[in-house]
Amino acid sequence: QVQLVESGGGLVQAGGSLRLSCAASGRTFSTYAMGWFRQAPGKEREFVAGINWSGGSAAYLDSTKGRFTISRDNAKNTVYLQMNSLKPEDTAVYYCAAAAWGRTVPTRMNEYDYWGQGTQVTVSS
Repeated sequence: QVQLVESGGGLVQAGGSLRLSCAASGRTFSTYAMGWFRQAPGKEREFVAGINWSGGSAAYLDSTKGRFTISRDNAKNTVYLQMNSLKPEDTAVYYCAAAAWGRTVPTRMNEYDYWGQGTQVTVSS
């Protein structure tokens, strides 16, 4: 069982930056692939970024490439999402997720086994 707790969300102006953190419980964090998803009001939840167990492979939503960076610190059981050059369309609740098969980077919701409660990110224009 893995519990995930997100933090770091908030209100920021367009062009600004935020860093989301996701702290995981359990001793097997280093074997999990980790991902970030987001859900805006009235829209489906979508994949934003993911990273494999070692941190050696990552994947991104096309609209976030070059602006967002996912990273992980296995010693701290934490995954991060650095978000730069934020746009109003990035406004959403951001969710952290963990996938037990960690060698690749899952991009679909049904490939993830555990989810956090979410953190709100609001980007004002």
